[in-house]
Amino acid sequence: MKLPRSYFKPLAIGAPAPLRELPVRLERMIHFVPPHIEKIRAKVPELIRDVDVVLGNLEDAIPSDAKEAARAGFIEMAKLDYGQTGLWTRINALNSPWSLDDITEIVAHAGNKLDVMMLPKVEGPWDIHYLDQLLAQLEARFHVTRPILIHAILETAEGVNNVEAIAAASPRMQGISLGPADLAASRAMKTTRVGGGHPDYVVLEDAHGETASHRARHQQDLWHYTLAKMVDACAAAGIKAFYGPFGDFSDPAACETQFRNAFLMGCAGAWTLHPSQVAIAKRVFSPDAAEVKFALKILDAMPDGTGAVMIDGKMQDDATWKQAKVVVDLARTVAAKDAEMKERYGV
Repeated sequence: MKLPRSYFKPLAIGAPAPLRELPVRLERMIHFVPPHIEKIRAKVPELIRDVDVVLGNLEDAIPSDAKEAARAGFIEMAKLDYGQTGLWTRINALNSPWSLDDITEIVAHAGNKLDVMMLPKVEGPWDIHYLDQLLAQLEARFHVTRPILIHAILETAEGVNNVEAIAAASPRMQGISLGPADLAASRAMKTTRVGGGHPDYVVLEDAHGETASHRARHQQDLWHYTLAKMVDACAAAGIKAFYGPFGDFSDPAACETQFRNAFLMGCAGAWTLHPSQVAIAKRVFSPDAAEVKFALKILDAMPDGTGAVMIDGKMQDDATWKQAKVVVDLARTVAAKDAEMKERYGV
């Protein structure tokens, strides 16, 4: 067991000291870009203005013969000015033949621009410990001045089983995303969908003497348990939880519903794989203006967060004050980037 006083020590001589608090950043959507495709890479300057995080994807969806081109393309992408927009990359899994070169070359050529390195198929804290140590050594070698954070993807049954230890494995941990497709395969779930529900995962209303064909069916959420477990682990460790991909680009309503469920349960954002999903994520992961205004009433009525008051016929106390503060804090973060939302929120 690592002693508390050692937890925040750099893991290599000359590496930057680990952060004690995560930077306050808006990360409603993590937008995936395939860096090996020059036509798409040329659109990144526009994306920087539209999204909260641009992620150069090196792993799944990149053909094996394009892995090196994707890595080189990401390094080229990193030369742009990202301003308040986050720059992330998803490297290949640690057991792949590309991951070591992904890590070393990206830190060498883009270490001072990179905010977060996303690690796929994390099975336990040992995966985080390996990357943590290696990043520290490379940061020291290449004179990186701020620590590169780690984001884990939860996409195996073993990873779900170890999610609490993963979340607390390192001060580099920025957050965890749910990866439903690989997780479904790992669990032998009988679905080929990437996120979302399944029409056969249902409960039936009681029969009441009716035949089964007339009983109402209610579709259930395949991911509720795992998402809740992940959110709890992240909240306990002081890091962020994210929903991952929604693969059906032809069904924006279902995408919005899945994102909204994740938002209400405590997720900070979700992945966007298609430009049409960016507006959905921006809308869903920004608090509703009416909700913000009501939360502001609570904070105004209870400046120190103690006691109890009645507002619009509803009792408010220290617990609802904490809930209101979550909403208002997020609204202020959104307003700092979005002038239109700032006006609507009145913050």
